[in-house]
Amino acid sequence: MSPAQNNTIPAKAYAVFADDSPFKVFDFERRTPRADDVVIRIHYCGICHSDIHHVYNEWKKETYPLVPGHEITGVVEQVGSSVKHFSVGDHVGVGCVVDTCLKCEPCKKHKEQHCPDVCYTYGSTELDKVTPTHGGYSNLVTVKEHFVCKIPNNLPLDAAAPLLCAGITTYSPLRQYNVGKDSRIGY
Repeated sequence: MSPAQNNTIPAKAYAVFADDSPFKVFDFERRTPRADDVVIRIHYCGICHSDIHHVYNEWKKETYPLVPGHEITGVVEQVGSSVKHFSVGDHVGVGCVVDTCLKCEPCKKHKEQHCPDVCYTYGSTELDKVTPTHGGYSNLVTVKEHFVCKIPNNLPLDAAAPLLCAGITTYSPLRQYNVGKDSRIGY
């Protein structure tokens, strides 16, 4: 059966299978794009310290096999029929969220991380509440268009990857408090 017939795309990743296991090659399936999805061929994925916490189950909530990675950069390989902002070949990035309902109050207020149906890049499930999500230590990822960001062609993808976690962690409070060019921070 072809991937289009069974609504999956074969994928490969590096996964851990227990909190004391080394990384091993893991074959699994990604969903084919829904109308509002983008399929990204992953070129780079940063290593965040939270990935290490997840791998070793230090927060006591993991389900294995676990494919970490939420600082993803790559190139658009396929787009769903209603995708408006991305085309095949675009350089893009994805952070720690890949899907939500986009209808609840937190989503309407651009606080998607508080959506009751949030789908994290890894360590959670898809909206169906069954299919596990797997992160960026893989060859491709399927993501709702809303959670994909365009990366300028003059910004190397390897340099852009850490911006999708450390970068947004720094940028978010600056944006929230309207810190601008002439702002002063500190004493």
